[in-house]
Amino acid sequence: MSNPIQTIPFANLALAFIPVIAVVAIIWKWELGYKRSLYAVFRMLIQLLLIGYFLSFIFESDSSLIVIAVLVVMLFTSSWIALHTKHIPRRILYLKSFWSISLGGGIILLLITQGVLNLEPWYLPSYVIPLAGMIFANAMNSVSLAVERLEAEIERNVPYGQARIIAFRASLIPVINSLFAVGIVSLPGMMTGQILSGVSPFIAARYQIMVMCMIFGSAGISSAFFLTLVRPDFMMKEKLESADTKTVK
Repeated sequence: MSNPIQTIPFANLALAFIPVIAVVAIIWKWELGYKRSLYAVFRMLIQLLLIGYFLSFIFESDSSLIVIAVLVVMLFTSSWIALHTKHIPRRILYLKSFWSISLGGGIILLLITQGVLNLEPWYLPSYVIPLAGMIFANAMNSVSLAVERLEAEIERNVPYGQARIIAFRASLIPVINSLFAVGIVSLPGMMTGQILSGVSPFIAARYQIMVMCMIFGSAGISSAFFLTLVRPDFMMKEKLESADTKTVK
């Protein structure tokens, strides 16, 4: 299998927007607020076109400093996006989110790029940036689910120890579901892309196994780090709510 991947002309790419237009028309017809959907599609289009040009520049520059700068931006952004709390301000939990994703994701990225793939040079942009994107995004989602569920359980007056277990289990549900489904229900993006580009399915399967392991590891380690680091914040919240309840009584 050595067929080069097919280049999609812009005229052909426009055909992919036909079902998009159909869905937007349904949203408009049912009065569900079509402007938000149009904005989302437009933003997706602009972001992907810009990132295409941006990544081309990064790959051609072959600079370790640029790659490190991109990774830092990814970390700062994902750490902020991960936090959706009602009562504890983001600024209080931000550093803990940052360190959780940095440690959990960074350890996995280092293991994959330097242990599994043995990249040369170590910062090879065409590998490091896409892999870091997958790792940090999944770590971000895991932390986001963990903090949301933890806060919900604390509000229900569940003791922190038990709330942490529930939150950790909830944070891993999407990843575990994907482990069950991969290869049977779905062929993930990386594997599909490699097969379309002519790579042997057996080699593509090895890469996908690597990806699934790094996603599971980064999600679990990052959420575990986060739930450990935020214990004082939520324990304090738990004590304050308990004191308020006694005062009311």
